[in-house]
Amino acid sequence: MTELALFEPAMCCSTGVCGPAVNEDLLQITSVMNALDTLEGFQAKRYNLSSDPQTFVENEQMSKLLQEKGADALPATLLNGEIVKFGGYPSIEEITAFTGVRFVPVESNDGGCCGSNSGCC
Repeated sequence: MTELALFEPAMCCSTGVCGPAVNEDLLQITSVMNALDTLEGFQAKRYNLSSDPQTFVENEQMSKLLQEKGADALPATLLNGEIVKFGGYPSIEEITAFTGVRFVPVESNDGGCCGSNSGCC
């Protein structure tokens, strides 16, 4: 099983829709992680420093990273227990490279769920 884990800084919500402005990066990462977690052979988990502090302490890689780099190292991405990125959220391309799963963003107003000429719907 491929396990992808995001260790995120303290925040009120993981979706990016709280507060005065929508965070597009959080919306995208929420969608990708939710989709990945539904696929057979994959586990995608997110841990927030404010709601899951014990997980940060118990994870040897994260504990070491935070001791060395501090909170600026968050968010951090672990693939099968190994840190593959820290200091920012992974892009869709990076998640594809980590997992082998290709994610295609849906464009709005293009006439279809996968593109106006894709025929996938």
